[in-house]
Amino acid sequence: MELNKKVANFTLQTDEDKTVSLSDYAGKPVVLFFYPRADTPGCTIEACGFRDTFKKIQAAGAVVLGISRDTPKAQAKFRAKFDLPYTLLADVDEKVCNQFSVLKEKNMYGKKVFGIERTTFVIGPDQTLLHIFPKVTPAGHAEEVLALLEELKKAHK
Repeated sequence: MELNKKVANFTLQTDEDKTVSLSDYAGKPVVLFFYPRADTPGCTIEACGFRDTFKKIQAAGAVVLGISRDTPKAQAKFRAKFDLPYTLLADVDEKVCNQFSVLKEKNMYGKKVFGIERTTFVIGPDQTLLHIFPKVTPAGHAEEVLALLEELKKAHK
């Protein structure tokens, strides 16, 4: 993924078992945050951060989409449990994870595992990649993203 390059369209199932594509959000910036697993401690902190700043992110004109390798059903449970106001996408076959190169070798309790490295991409209204937040720390991340969106909004006035 290269900054200022067009992001290839993709289509995934949502937590409501509907199909959405990146192109469905043309004309709006998209915050696409990849997280390792629904309803785990770090992912919950990150997802709830986006929940708590959601109205401000919407006011900045952006759409929030969370994405992991969980099933639509697991995503739906996660969304309901924490009252998340945005769509969660299920990338069960890892197609979009591979497209964004977020699958990395990680060390879990001394074992090497292959999983999602927590990463957020901010995609512009014209589907160009504006910013990448690599190796995200869950606490306070949504505020970082909001600050960037507000900066981008001011720059385009």
